[in-house]
Amino acid sequence: MDKAVKIARQRLAMVIEFNGGCFHGWQRQDNAFTVQEAMEIALAKIEGLDCKPEFAAAGRTDSGVHATHMLIHADVLKAMWIKSPQVYVKGLNFHLRDTGVLVHGVKAVGDDFHARFDCYERRYQYKIFNRSVSSTLYGNQAWWVFQSMDVDKMNKAASMVLGEHDFTTFRASGCQSQSSNRNLKVLEVKKDEHMFTVDVAADAFLYHMVRNLVGTLVAVGIGRWEPEFMYELLMAKNRSIAAQTAPAHGLYFTDALYPDFSAQEISGLMG
Repeated sequence: MDKAVKIARQRLAMVIEFNGGCFHGWQRQDNAFTVQEAMEIALAKIEGLDCKPEFAAAGRTDSGVHATHMLIHADVLKAMWIKSPQVYVKGLNFHLRDTGVLVHGVKAVGDDFHARFDCYERRYQYKIFNRSVSSTLYGNQAWWVFQSMDVDKMNKAASMVLGEHDFTTFRASGCQSQSSNRNLKVLEVKKDEHMFTVDVAADAFLYHMVRNLVGTLVAVGIGRWEPEFMYELLMAKNRSIAAQTAPAHGLYFTDALYPDFSAQEISGLMG
């Protein structure tokens, strides 16, 4: 009996950026176009239409959420990687043109590497455009808040929830995680004229956790609540009493950290 020939594969870690407004999130869906599907189609065009590419990502972003440095992995043809590594940046980008996603870093990794399970810290930024009138430039790239916001009060509130806690209050009802405990390492608000940027980092996040935290920080910033109320909300473990969920289009996945490298560190490799 003939045995099927096993084709040698090479696992690659890839860093991509994408405009979330072009996709219904990262993960493949039956009835909507996603980043994962765009990557699978592009890789199949390079390696052959009978190729069955599979990708895994450091994070599963929602519809409308952007990324500057999302790390994903895939197993590619080893012979092609050795012969022409550039095809996995320039070739993929050729087939990805006009989709809203771009590869800007590639690194060969071991077969046991996993983009999701080996990631020990994920980083996001949230953009808030704060002006009495909206912006044609940032309409789909930042959350417009017209009320004046106090950045010092927002940072005081942010400091109340740093560390390892039960984040049930900031967890969406559809969250499937078995535990609501997370270690929030960074939550900081910076202001540059009309743009507020919220930097967030944690070991992992609950469903809508970043957007729910931002929504409550904005409630503090506009004077609805005092900063100390942030801790009371955390301790209450009750999503219904916190502020609104910030819209998806202001959120950006910005980095994924691993024991030997980060997404930002390998950005530009083989580019």
